[in-house]
Amino acid sequence: MSPRRAAVLRGAGDGQNLREHLIATAERLISSRGTAALTVREIAREAGVADGVLYNYFDGKEDLLANAVAAHVRTIQAGLGELPRPGEGDLAENLRTHVRYGIALHRALLSFMAGLRPESEAVSRFTGLVGPDTNWRDELLRYLQAERDLGRLAPDAPVEAAAAMIVGVCHELVLTQLLPDGAHAGIFAPPPDAGDVVTVILDGMRPRGDGEPR
Repeated sequence: MSPRRAAVLRGAGDGQNLREHLIATAERLISSRGTAALTVREIAREAGVADGVLYNYFDGKEDLLANAVAAHVRTIQAGLGELPRPGEGDLAENLRTHVRYGIALHRALLSFMAGLRPESEAVSRFTGLVGPDTNWRDELLRYLQAERDLGRLAPDAPVEAAAAMIVGVCHELVLTQLLPDGAHAGIFAPPPDAGDVVTVILDGMRPRGDGEPR
């Protein structure tokens, strides 16, 4: 005989278990109000369970928050569509797709993780939960390395530096968009146009003809 489902999940037809329910509840709360001052009691109350139930599935609040943020990353990425495949399509347009993907991902993550201290246990646990297959920066670097191996980029193309530049542009664009109008004046320079950045990066990485200076 299969075990009875928790009362809060009875009638649900999606097969969600209590651990998934707690993660989804925390994700929803963080999305609506952020992580600052969010307590185990509030998460439990919203989930419709006793406070102690969370500790049956997680080491503590930080562990639950890390899982909630990781789940949010997967939700975001599922809605962003597939990234370009090496060797297919136009290089410049492929990189613009990566930039659009990175901007959307950073915009969602920065607002979602607001209130988490960089040194917090939740951030450390989140980093361990989000492996290389779900890390956009690693995916971008693998894409550039593959294009170099295929000969669509120069053999000595600095793909690590290019990936870092693209990620940095996405960070800057998102940070300035999150600030109130005019608040970045005197703090940040106007963010570069993403299309211009792609053009500059590709110009330094495309294969050159014999004797043609880089």
